Amino acid sequence: MFQSPRRLCSALLQRDASGLRRLPAPGLRRPSSPPAAAPRPASPRLLAAASAASGAVRSCSRTVCSMGTGTSRLYSALAKTLNSSAASQHPEYLVSPDPEHLEPIDPKELLEECRAVLHTRPPRYQRDFVDLRTDCSSTHPPIRVMQWNILAQALGEGKDNFVQCPVEALKWEERKCLILEEILAYQPDILCLQEVDHYFDTFQPLLSRLGYQGTFFPKPWSPCLDVEHNNGPDGCALFFLQNRFKLINSANIRLTAMTLKTNQVAIAQTLECKESGRQFCIAVTHLKARTGWERFRSAQGCDLLQNLQNITQGAKIPLIVCGDFNAEPTEEVYKHFASSSLNLNSAYKLLSADGQSEPPYTTWKIRTSGECRHTLDYIWYSKHALNVRSALDLLTEEQIGPNRLPSFNYPSDHLSLVCDFSFTEEPDGLL
Repeated sequence: MFQSPRRLCSALLQRDASGLRRLPAPGLRRPSSPPAAAPRPASPRLLAAASAASGAVRSCSRTVCSMGTGTSRLYSALAKTLNSSAASQHPEYLVSPDPEHLEPIDPKELLEECRAVLHTRPPRYQRDFVDLRTDCSSTHPPIRVMQWNILAQALGEGKDNFVQCPVEALKWEERKCLILEEILAYQPDILCLQEVDHYFDTFQPLLSRLGYQGTFFPKPWSPCLDVEHNNGPDGCALFFLQNRFKLINSANIRLTAMTLKTNQVAIAQTLECKESGRQFCIAVTHLKARTGWERFRSAQGCDLLQNLQNITQGAKIPLIVCGDFNAEPTEEVYKHFASSSLNLNSAYKLLSADGQSEPPYTTWKIRTSGECRHTLDYIWYSKHALNVRSALDLLTEEQIGPNRLPSFNYPSDHLSLVCDFSFTEEPDGLL
């Protein structure tokens, strides 16, 4: 039976629609914790979508779904989303559907669906863009880039020990809607994510219907695999809007340290802007975590810089590097990027009064070992070829609250970073 994009959207979002009530006024959610009372019946539209999708799950639970064409492809994706453990149980599910055969989703309708699921949670934090333009010479629309470690679901529930975060706040059925709401609110042209362990069953099916082309590169030995009922390995994901960019080249990079292959990865893609014809390279990475691994991170950073040096033809192609570097600005790996021959600058330094200081934090959490507040996430860019037109301000300590992150308000222990870039006037030697 054919399902409209709106119904498909509902099915993708909701594993069980029985807890949903009537959608409140647009943009509003009740500022209260989830109620303990029994839920009211779901709306017929959501219930019908969930019912249709649950049939697809039953038919695919023990066999490989035929990809087929048209709606059969959609139901295959629905089954993966609603039965999220399937990806780890059946490698066959890791085949991405052909986006040409998928129904598009209206982002406003998807945002409505997210808000319907989240209506009992406190409202999303308000953040504002800071205008950083020194001139208005660009005749093309800016390139909006989002960097975000979204927190792997398996790690959030099974390993990270966020002692002040209620277990209910980490439930995937709602947390994924908070993640999607953040993405939809800022509408990035390019999305760079870390700790993605729901790529094939959530982000790829949904974002492809919003016009994005995605690439996923998992860690070879993801810690998510140690967690019972995991959804497969986590890794880096890179999405870009196909109506704005053409893919020229793509490279999946397994980082090395002191000649040894490591568990950390990167994705680097050369894109061409369809409006201007200008090319640039966008890269996403996630370096080794934990204190005591500073030299290891430094070696990984040097390896990534060498790879990017080759990909950008010695900085002839402008570069943007997004990542969770797991390193404060005092570490060697940060200094390597700041002094690289690629001529990079850190975009979020521009929010400081002197333009030379990183934010005081990009992650803030409380674990059994204590409270952790660090600056670990960065957006680096070619300062000779790109201008930062604006950057999304960070949450204040008051907004974050005494229990820190993640929370009912915010789905990750890391803050998203968002910047608008424009090209400088074409210098000699740049592509």
